[in-house]
Amino acid sequence: MDTDNVIKHVRLLWRTDRVIADIRLRHLLVGLGLRAFAALIAVFGLLMFELAAYLALVQVTSAVVAAAALGASNFGIAAILLAFAARNPSGRELELANEIHSSSMDALQIEARSLQSRVSSVINHPLNNLIPLLIIPLATIIIRNLRSHDTPDTTSANSPTEGAPSP
Repeated sequence: MDTDNVIKHVRLLWRTDRVIADIRLRHLLVGLGLRAFAALIAVFGLLMFELAAYLALVQVTSAVVAAAALGASNFGIAAILLAFAARNPSGRELELANEIHSSSMDALQIEARSLQSRVSSVINHPLNNLIPLLIIPLATIIIRNLRSHDTPDTTSANSPTEGAPSP
């Protein structure tokens, strides 16, 4: 498992999550603003219908028809704004961010599986990873010890004082 790859994938995942959250938050705020504006227009429409009912009680003239028509048009505008606010966020940006997010998650899962296999191989066979690391140092220690044992033996066998009679 390469830690640089893991860090790269985590950063990419973090950035795409921020982009996705930003896109959704912008969509939510725009939708909320449009819904509030539509509610305001609906309130004005309701006031116009109330005004129309009032004017209808007071006198039956063309002012009533005008107020009713104005109230109906306000409700129509509010319905159009609500339909516009309910639309989906921009598909291309969100689709691209979701695609990058899923690819980085897949890469992180591959790295995690690689780490899991390495850890399980170390746990199941701990000496398999230690043997290659220990062979060269142990071999050099053994060779040095063999050379150091060979040097005193050859000098003592060739020494003239051991085999000669003492005077």
